[in-house]
Amino acid sequence: MPLNKGTVLTVDDDQDLQVVIRHYLEQEGYQILTAANGAEMLAKLETTAPDIILLDLILPDNDGLTLLGQIRTKSKAAVIVVSGKDETADRIVGLEMGADDYLTKPFEMRELSARIKAVLRRTNNAEPSPANDKTETVMQKVQRIAFHGWVLDRRQYQLFDAEGKTADLTSGEFRLLEALVLAPNRVLSREHLFELTRQGEFEAYDRAIDIQIARIRKKMDDDPRDPQLIKTVRGVGYMFCGEISDAAGKA
Repeated sequence: MPLNKGTVLTVDDDQDLQVVIRHYLEQEGYQILTAANGAEMLAKLETTAPDIILLDLILPDNDGLTLLGQIRTKSKAAVIVVSGKDETADRIVGLEMGADDYLTKPFEMRELSARIKAVLRRTNNAEPSPANDKTETVMQKVQRIAFHGWVLDRRQYQLFDAEGKTADLTSGEFRLLEALVLAPNRVLSREHLFELTRQGEFEAYDRAIDIQIARIRKKMDDDPRDPQLIKTVRGVGYMFCGEISDAAGKA
């Protein structure tokens, strides 16, 4: 059996589905906990710390949306709603109530596994490391950030070189670079970067972030074959490796 990839708590009163999920995910390397209703789930959260919760919306004793709020007071686990409700409105409400993803029944086990991997990767990379936490908090308030001869001006939404010439970033490229610069030496997944920067410019397909990164590297003369500022972390996303400082007072 593969190494333990994490603990999954499935919350569903369909016992046959529970058996199928347990069998498949255990083969994938996850530890599985089960609950048949909301009360049982809340009791499990008092004694265990799952990494992810698969939550059905229709349970014998409670509504899944109500349980979402209670989960957040007891656990840091990511939540994937797994429901037979497939209306767009139901998906939107579930996500707005705090779910990390929404999967409609029936579904293939391979898709469930892929969703779990993506959510865990996204939530794990969203956690700041202790070493960077203080730096990131301070730099969030800085308007002009300097690194390797460049100045990221957050008031003008632009990047300037040492001579004050603009790199002519689009607004989307600026937001993407800003997100990376504000999290130095921390890997940010493609999914996380997409969520941070999807304000109308990015298209919803897998290569969108990769294409934007390529354009930013070109404008910064950061060799894609051996990038010094924006590193690719294969299979996950990108990491900004430059030293940053407050550029206040610089030309």
